[in-house]
Amino acid sequence: MNPQDPLAALHPLRVPDLIGWWPLAPGWWVLIALLALALVALAYLLYRTYTANGYRRTAAQQLQDIHRQWLADGDSLQYTVAVNGLLKSVALRAYPNRDVASFSGPRWIRFLNDGLLAQGLSFSDSFANAAYQKQVASSDCESLRDTALRWINTHKVAAP
Repeated sequence: MNPQDPLAALHPLRVPDLIGWWPLAPGWWVLIALLALALVALAYLLYRTYTANGYRRTAAQQLQDIHRQWLADGDSLQYTVAVNGLLKSVALRAYPNRDVASFSGPRWIRFLNDGLLAQGLSFSDSFANAAYQKQVASSDCESLRDTALRWINTHKVAAP
């Protein structure tokens, strides 16, 4: 040994292996499981909401069919009566525990308009009694379709 250079006797430093990403730490496994559970719960909630609103999609399609029929034959009275019947069936589906079936006239209009007040739309007072009139103005049919579609898509569903 050379007494002048004591470091010459040392071996070279060994670099440790790099820390790998596998196997994962237990905390990561817990996080992955929680994320998977959250995704399954979200998918279930989205599916349940989609199926619960199926009647809205069906009603919107029926409204479109009624509108096409009105464009073909121009019978405003039949159009108004059909839209009123469609809205009544949607209301019965959305509010099964209420006395919606007995609503008519001003009470029916008030019920429909309660869901539209925040949107600045409303059904006219003559809409509820259109079935008892001889003629309905065809100019009201376009606004009736827009208002009915908005009510179908935005009405609140009764809590079970």
